[in-house]
Amino acid sequence: MAKIIILGSSNSIATENHENTHMVVVGEERVMLIDCVSQPVLRLKRAGVDYHDLTDLVLTHFHPDHISGVPLLLMDMWLRGRKRALEIYGLPETLERVKNLMDAYGWEKWPNFFPVTFNQLPSNEMTSVLNSTDFDVYASPVQHLVPTIGLRINFSTSNKSLAYSCDTSPCESVVRLAKDASILIHEATGDLLGHSSAAQAAEIATKANVESLYLIHYASGEFAQGDLVAQARPHFAGETTLAEDFMTIEM
Repeated sequence: MAKIIILGSSNSIATENHENTHMVVVGEERVMLIDCVSQPVLRLKRAGVDYHDLTDLVLTHFHPDHISGVPLLLMDMWLRGRKRALEIYGLPETLERVKNLMDAYGWEKWPNFFPVTFNQLPSNEMTSVLNSTDFDVYASPVQHLVPTIGLRINFSTSNKSLAYSCDTSPCESVVRLAKDASILIHEATGDLLGHSSAAQAAEIATKANVESLYLIHYASGEFAQGDLVAQARPHFAGETTLAEDFMTIEM
């Protein structure tokens, strides 16, 4: 059965127990990493996921706390002898900057590098990202400081669905993206430009009529902002959970 493993749950300031927000979706046919930070191969290993099985990488936007691990992921898999192709998806603005980043390292001259395909996604709601026997993935633009996408994943084997807001202020595109989903994973950085508070995330969950809400991309450590679940509860009648590093969500 497919599952989502939270590899990091913090906002842009990571702490010892909360890495920057990213996650992996594990199915039988596809293994999809959503954003890429820290030391990805080691992070995947700790989560019990073999990097050899990674088939897809979705990059939601070009901010360091979401893409900083891409060079290490590609280099480490190459040095470890990977031959299997990797599909990378994102908005044109995101992928162009990632390519420029890799060009700065001269990656085209790395010998015997495995195939990498960059798949540009248009800024349209419910754009098809990939289809497989495990799950179908769709992307919609959300409201952040740079071009950013949220995701919806429909799981064929269980008829369940999950939406991920990524970094965004409260917006109707997330409501539409998450409509009637089993789970909404929504950021809870705070009521700041380009972001949402826990209460605002809960309001979006109510509008979208989702079954349960997971709060992610929140301030942790010395910057923690109190009990986020308690802040969300008055605005959403369903179950609300604080996402934690290496938490597994079975689908």
